[in-house]
Amino acid sequence: MSRSKIKSIAELKKIVAGLKSRGKRIVFTNGCFDLLHYGHVKYLEEARRKGDLLIVGVNSDRSIKRIKGNKRPLVKQIDRISTLAALESVDYAVIFNEETPLRLIEQLAPDVLVKGSDWDKSNIVGADSVIAKGGKVVTVRLLKGRSTTGLIKKIAETF
Repeated sequence: MSRSKIKSIAELKKIVAGLKSRGKRIVFTNGCFDLLHYGHVKYLEEARRKGDLLIVGVNSDRSIKRIKGNKRPLVKQIDRISTLAALESVDYAVIFNEETPLRLIEQLAPDVLVKGSDWDKSNIVGADSVIAKGGKVVTVRLLKGRSTTGLIKKIAETF
């Protein structure tokens, strides 16, 4: 089941067009999701509540290396996207190679763009595109003390 949730951009464009024609509200979020943790799970559940369907854009390994350096990602993209696809809250997942999901957001034109509350709405990539097409941008509260960087530090200090 979860493998069927992993799609290409071309496949998702067709799926989204069909769903929108039936009045479905498409939600999009993105991230690295390098070490999936409870904070991610709660974030994705909250994002999913913002519409009828949640699409998650996942940074490719190459993209993460450009953003976070050569030591990341810890988990390969196929494992990261497969784990996300196994979550009930995620309807579809797609890998993107760019540093930002702008091209993906522009092509999918979601009704709702979701990011964590650590993002200022004026700095959310793709916000202008979503708003220009009549959509909205929302931030959801993150759980305190839960981050991949924090988890990596704790592991390094403990072991």
